[in-house]
Amino acid sequence: MKNTILAFLLLLSVNFLLAQDDTERVSLSFTDSSIQNVLSTLEQSTSYQFYYVDNWLGAKLVSGSYEDTPVTEVLNDLFQNTTLNFYILDNEKIILTQNNIIYDQLPNRFFERSGEQTTEIVDDTEDTESLNPVFVAEERLPRQRNLETVRIGKETLDGQKRRYTLSGVIKNSKTGKPIPDLSLVIRNRKIGTVTDENGFYEITVPAGENLLETKALGIESQRKRVLIYNDGTLDFNLNESIEQLDEVVVEADKARNVEDEITGSTTIESEETKDIPMVLGERNILSVATTLPGITNAGEGASGLNVRGGKTDQNLILLDDGVVYNPTHFFGIFQALNPFVTKGVDIYKGNVPAEFGGRLSSVFDITTIDGNVEKFSGEASIGPVTGNLMLEIPIVKDKSSLVLGGRGAYSDWILRSLDEESLKNSSASFYDVVANYTHKVNENNQIKATGYYSKDAFSITSDSLYGYSNRLVTLDWKHKFNEKNNGSLILTNSEYAFGIDFDGQSNNDFNLGYSINETEAKLKFKFLWNENHTLDYGISSKLYNVKPGFIEPTGPESIIRPFDIDEDRALESAIFLGDNIKIGDKVGIEAGIRYSFYAALGESTQRVYAPGQPRNQATLIDSVAYKNNEVIETYGGPEFRLSGRYSFSDDFSVKAGFNSMYQYIHTLSNTTTVSPIDTWKLSDSNIKPQRSNQVSLGFFKNFEDDMYELSLEGYYKTSQDILDFKTGAQLLLNNNIEQEVLQGEGQAYGVEFLVRKNSGKLNGWLGYTYSRSLIKFASDFSEEQINGGNFFPSNYDKPHDVSLVANYKFTTRYSASLNFSYQTGRPVTYPIGQYNFNNSEYVFYSNRNEFRIPDYFRLDIGVNIEGNHRIKKFAHSFWNISIYNVLGRANPYSVFFVSEGGEVKAFKSSIFAIPIPSITYNFKF
Repeated sequence: MKNTILAFLLLLSVNFLLAQDDTERVSLSFTDSSIQNVLSTLEQSTSYQFYYVDNWLGAKLVSGSYEDTPVTEVLNDLFQNTTLNFYILDNEKIILTQNNIIYDQLPNRFFERSGEQTTEIVDDTEDTESLNPVFVAEERLPRQRNLETVRIGKETLDGQKRRYTLSGVIKNSKTGKPIPDLSLVIRNRKIGTVTDENGFYEITVPAGENLLETKALGIESQRKRVLIYNDGTLDFNLNESIEQLDEVVVEADKARNVEDEITGSTTIESEETKDIPMVLGERNILSVATTLPGITNAGEGASGLNVRGGKTDQNLILLDDGVVYNPTHFFGIFQALNPFVTKGVDIYKGNVPAEFGGRLSSVFDITTIDGNVEKFSGEASIGPVTGNLMLEIPIVKDKSSLVLGGRGAYSDWILRSLDEESLKNSSASFYDVVANYTHKVNENNQIKATGYYSKDAFSITSDSLYGYSNRLVTLDWKHKFNEKNNGSLILTNSEYAFGIDFDGQSNNDFNLGYSINETEAKLKFKFLWNENHTLDYGISSKLYNVKPGFIEPTGPESIIRPFDIDEDRALESAIFLGDNIKIGDKVGIEAGIRYSFYAALGESTQRVYAPGQPRNQATLIDSVAYKNNEVIETYGGPEFRLSGRYSFSDDFSVKAGFNSMYQYIHTLSNTTTVSPIDTWKLSDSNIKPQRSNQVSLGFFKNFEDDMYELSLEGYYKTSQDILDFKTGAQLLLNNNIEQEVLQGEGQAYGVEFLVRKNSGKLNGWLGYTYSRSLIKFASDFSEEQINGGNFFPSNYDKPHDVSLVANYKFTTRYSASLNFSYQTGRPVTYPIGQYNFNNSEYVFYSNRNEFRIPDYFRLDIGVNIEGNHRIKKFAHSFWNISIYNVLGRANPYSVFFVSEGGEVKAFKSSIFAIPIPSITYNFKF
């Protein structure tokens, strides 16, 4: 170290001055040389002497070649990607500084401004001549032990600003996982920010000294003295904090309901579902979603969700951006997504971000966990029906990991115990496997790949075996361009397929199958314009390949004739732009526009019908053949997304939103609930896409430091070209499917109420929804009318829906839970008379959905026992003992009618008509 006293004295004047033009010129070249060696060479070949602190130079290797070049130019190149500056003194001494510039004259108005306290962020465009050097007085240094000083960036004369951007990623030092919702506070400036779901933060701070502190529940706080000279990055690896508490309550995002701009959105973390009693003790994040206002299903044994009066096919369910067409196992009783690998789900049922499209009612954006990059770990469970195992395997320490999850069922015994005679001799099994691999290539690039497969097989009768499967693969490459710009390239492929193998005693054995496959590429970007504007924009394109069905004989004696319906193909593309705007502390706006474009593609034959006439064989006038990839029909248009928040105070806000959507794909079903053999149909020249508009208004209030949440939200939604079936329609293996369906309009409206307690020994929520869902199929022709062309209740119209979820913690290890649900019975069509025609007896039915099945209500209870909380133990255990339907109510699954002896008799079938106890053992290691 040479003459360090002089160097440190000059550092107090701060900042950097470019060297003079009359410096000596040198000729030299060097390859993979240390900076210190280059400086020594310059000392030997010139009259200059260098003054610096040795450890400033680091171990970086440099290369260069210069011929008759000024020393200043060589040094500028040498220090270009470092925090070093230099100053030439008396034409013989070159003094290096770290981060700072040394001034040999003070800026204009220095003495007028030097006493000002820069605690206020001002416009970047101010005249740079009025800016002061970064100066930190020694007496202002905090008198705290072990307070680390960090210098960010280096000062330059050109482009000086009063504030700069500091960004970075904050991770758990033990697991390597990002820490979301962590607060960063600049204590001496009274400003702060919060990390996003990837642990990323960005904050605009004044130049100079900033006292930064991190804060998060369960994470040790950390303080740093940060000296800001320019834009830069600062990452944190924080330790978990372990304290002896009376109770542990997770309160992340506890004010999100008030602060978010988006209406009708909620987040469910997978971990919070473990205390809620569910059928057979299996965690189910989608079933928990049905306890929230505005989300229902048709009942036990029914897959699919109805969101704000929408059909089950109007929900976009994503797993790491890949579409899952049937997210349930075992007749809808279990979710098909491994709860141990699932991180959580963001649900959008009101205003949907512009990047999502293709469905009318909602988006369920489910993400998997990122694996532990530090050590091998896992979680497992054993229950009465399923066994589950998840492993987290570090591949490259601190960089990459592999997550593996597998689950299987041993469920035949449960079918034999159900109060349903047709199911007692049945069998059913399922399994699912999931894996994801995450790899941090460097600070700017990260890759995540996910693979998923699920398979269900069940036999309700001895001669038929049904099976269906989901498969998807996704690849997500995240790239950080700079502190303000980052982007993702997402590639996905999803497939859903089902099949029926019939092996009867007659000679009509057959194999029937169906599949839908989609491949999507999406490119999306995020631009942090400033602290009040965040832009999300991008493009996406999706290719559909649908095999509508085939049937083929099995065995040489089968009389079944092979039949194969032509494939459907289509391309759905979109461009989108969203802007999150904050206007002061009170107003926030989430605005977006998405333009979607759809093209039905050949090879296909499209039938042409007489205009203004019903579609049937009598009105069929022509058919047109289209070649491979030839465009058959196009649809598209703008989709507007707008949501705003006005905050009356920190704990009370009002939000309003408008949302418009297109949906180019439909399910074909003549059952009330989702069936594994429901098929999907693409829009074409005869079937138009569905469209919807929704407006919503809500009030959100928190009490007692966000311990209690209260919300009241109303909505009104209209829909066009909703698909439904004609009476007696044949939907499976029908080449002329447009003759069997109708398209009409719908309207849905409702009020959703939620009160929630987030902390304390007693926590949970109470939700109530009043809603109506009506549809209308009007036409000049009676055969294309339903109920005379008037509005009538949809299959999923349930005006009243009440849910109560409560958990009481006796100690840190023992708690009790209950789950209560009440719903109005869903609509049903009843036979109301009989008549004879041509010596045959027929049943006369009411208007469609004129009556209702009995109301549904159910009470579940559970006890949760956690193992002791010692840190140094191989595994941490968790027991769940629960009773599903503790009251033993025989809630109707369906109502059907049988004609016996000239009378029509009604029968009710129930899935769980008795209390179902279960015990599940979970452990983490």
